Amino acid sequence: MVPNGWKQVDLGSLFDFKNGLNTEKEHYGRGYKFVNVMDVFGNNILTENKIIGRVQVSDKELIAYKLHYGDVLFNRTSETFDEIAMAAVYLDDAVATFGGFVIRGRPKSNDIYPEYSSFLFQAEMYRTQAIKLGQGAVRANIGQKDLAKVNVLLPSITEQKEITQILSTWDQTISATEKLLKNSQQQKKALMQQLLTGKKRLRDEKGVEFSDEWQRIELGLLLDYQQPTPYLVESTAYSDSYKTPVLTAGKTFILGYTNEISGIYQDQLPVIIFDDFTTDSKYVNFPFKAKSSAMKILTAKKGVSIKFVFEAMQMLKFNIGGHQRHWISIFSNLVISLPNLKEQQKIAEVLSLADQEIETLQKKLDCLKQEKKALMQQLLTGKKRVKVAA
Repeated sequence: MVPNGWKQVDLGSLFDFKNGLNTEKEHYGRGYKFVNVMDVFGNNILTENKIIGRVQVSDKELIAYKLHYGDVLFNRTSETFDEIAMAAVYLDDAVATFGGFVIRGRPKSNDIYPEYSSFLFQAEMYRTQAIKLGQGAVRANIGQKDLAKVNVLLPSITEQKEITQILSTWDQTISATEKLLKNSQQQKKALMQQLLTGKKRLRDEKGVEFSDEWQRIELGLLLDYQQPTPYLVESTAYSDSYKTPVLTAGKTFILGYTNEISGIYQDQLPVIIFDDFTTDSKYVNFPFKAKSSAMKILTAKKGVSIKFVFEAMQMLKFNIGGHQRHWISIFSNLVISLPNLKEQQKIAEVLSLADQEIETLQKKLDCLKQEKKALMQQLLTGKKRVKVAA
């Protein structure tokens, strides 16, 4: 249903499409800025200073491939269908060009406000259609003809500007929170560098600075390990409505939640989970089940703070060599500096406070992004209307 005062149009009637420039490899790396797929992936809005690559072009090529303010750039190839036809709008007058894996859409008229494009092409209505039109077995691809078939809803320019202003305010809040989060993460890294090396010493409960000598000890003498076999999840039919998290030591960390009630690890929390192949590790202080047998569950020996050792492990520099299991053969033999237990615990407390600040900001950021997504769904479909001047 088209909202009152809006119109439904296909992209072919809104834009003239053109595929980007392909040239000889010796022409890359110098010349004018050159938009490629990764620039589009990383930005909803592009300006000349955000573009990474450069290309040398002739005067004729520059005329053909020069970007104009308000041009929309779509990636036409991707490893997954979920990333096909991602879009970025060029909001700059500086000279820049675009590459062969990118489709440029140039507005045919003034029906679309350039800044509005940055939100329009994030919308669920656009993304759903673009993904369905993607083709390919190994890689996802989309061409100009299919892109031209995608329909979008357009309000008046006045309403587009109002919607843009509202969503831009959300973006500013999100950006400010991202900066706070980044600062907190950097501050924790600086603390780790100071505290885990003994360059900065803390004070005990009496206010006296710790002064005992630190020892250099192998990780294998500080931690016991256990295979995750008894705790492996049987079904991957995860649901957010279930209680027990299923973990990996990799970047994803929580793969999902299971309703399985047996084989839940909760014996000696907190623990470190360690990926035997990648050497990634995570600190875990809640009951869980595991997904992969290539994971070790590490627990602290007597007189050792598991949190301190985990943080010290994050500072170890280790080059992974080949597809092999690393804990027993290599990682357990690596050495860290270790103070007495009370100083370990004090350092762990300080770093845990830093973690809490980071976690609070991350939750706030996630919440803001979800709220913005929900608001976009309302505003960009006309389900929620904005007030415009008469």
